[in-house]
Amino acid sequence: MRDNTAAINEIIGLLGDKQRKAYVRSFGCQLNVSDGEKIKGLLMKMGYSFTEDEHEADLIILNTCAVRESAEDRVFGIVGSMKKLKELKPSLIIGIAGCMTAQSHIAEKIKRSYPQVDIVLGTSAISALPELLLKSLQGAKFSADISEYDDFSEAAEQVRESSFKASVPIMFGCNNFCTYCIVPHVRGRERSRRPEDIISEVSRLVHSGYKEIMLLGQNVNSYGRDLEGCISFPQLLRELDAIEGDFWIRFMSSHPKDASKELIDAIFECGKVAKHLHLPVQSGSSDVLRRMNRHYDIEKYLSIVRDIYSRDPDFSLTTDLIVGFPDESGEDFGRTLDLIREVRYDNIYSFIYSKRSGTPAAVMADSISDEEKGRRMRELLEVQREVSTEHYKRFVGRTMRVLADDVSKKRQGWLTGKSSEFIIVEFEGESSLIGQFVDVEITGSMNWAVTGKLKKG
Repeated sequence: MRDNTAAINEIIGLLGDKQRKAYVRSFGCQLNVSDGEKIKGLLMKMGYSFTEDEHEADLIILNTCAVRESAEDRVFGIVGSMKKLKELKPSLIIGIAGCMTAQSHIAEKIKRSYPQVDIVLGTSAISALPELLLKSLQGAKFSADISEYDDFSEAAEQVRESSFKASVPIMFGCNNFCTYCIVPHVRGRERSRRPEDIISEVSRLVHSGYKEIMLLGQNVNSYGRDLEGCISFPQLLRELDAIEGDFWIRFMSSHPKDASKELIDAIFECGKVAKHLHLPVQSGSSDVLRRMNRHYDIEKYLSIVRDIYSRDPDFSLTTDLIVGFPDESGEDFGRTLDLIREVRYDNIYSFIYSKRSGTPAAVMADSISDEEKGRRMRELLEVQREVSTEHYKRFVGRTMRVLADDVSKKRQGWLTGKSSEFIIVEFEGESSLIGQFVDVEITGSMNWAVTGKLKKG
């Protein structure tokens, strides 16, 4: 991590006793949320407090997502509306960070068309923030750093959004180049953190009382391949499982092409690794998977599923699905519906394909109308609803260990949490239980959650 102590100290001196507030908003995936927590950590060191109201802010940082062009358009709309804020408060500093700005043409567009923006910061240049902010405070009109660094900010303090659940990135970037995905172009090639740094961070979090650790990476299964002599991801899971304490280990995302027997063994053999696997399939058609450049076919995918179910028929699986990939035929889509019925996912995260400039899929021929894509999405969601409604019944009569994480939005006096299987569980309980593990006897099921009552004693 670069030494930004001098810039931080200069900013503290410039601000003096003035109370400065920052508004930080992160869009997109959990890696972005984690980056936003690091941005807040740096700002806190510089003397900033935080506000949820951009109108109160002296500094605004939008930590952006670039997975879909609609996400970029949304951010540009927000940035455009902030021109008025800048007119009302000329001293306001506006910064744009994240995956959007890692694209040089986007950084240039911001500089050219949005003069209200003072700072542009790339995904791997978070530790450059103090230097860029100092320049802005000293009167610079525009400062940017979108270079790609092997900078994992090991020493960075974070302002975490939760006091009992923490995300820990273990690697950055992606080498897979799926034809629909912009991520390798905005987050760069795969770069793994050293295992001893990850283990140290998780140990500190556990000893500070954190109950759930989410390991993050675009493809965690590839962890360590870029480091000579590094342990594998399953070996890392075993090292973390050996840390003393009462906590769960989760991870995402896991690429099917690298979901090895060694990984499945580790999930079942490690007591603290959650009994749930998010295994994004994207399509039930091997032909579509080939055009997506996913490096596996449906038989390979199902062999992983069958191995898991041979060990535990009730194991929890979730997935990602893209509906309407260019020239997806009716037969291709039908195979996706068949896959949902065969695998019996507890939950799916589904998206209608939208063209993403800069990716190979963006120039593929596509004869599917938007109306047909919408129809297919509705049918897919209905099939999944039928599957999950039936599949969730398997939990009724069981006792599930649950990490209570919030009050229920639908029932007064009830709490909500997630089980090891990543199943939403709602139950009656006091808010003082939030952040604790509890045992819940499951008495009912829906198509998205189960309900129950606290087990006494």
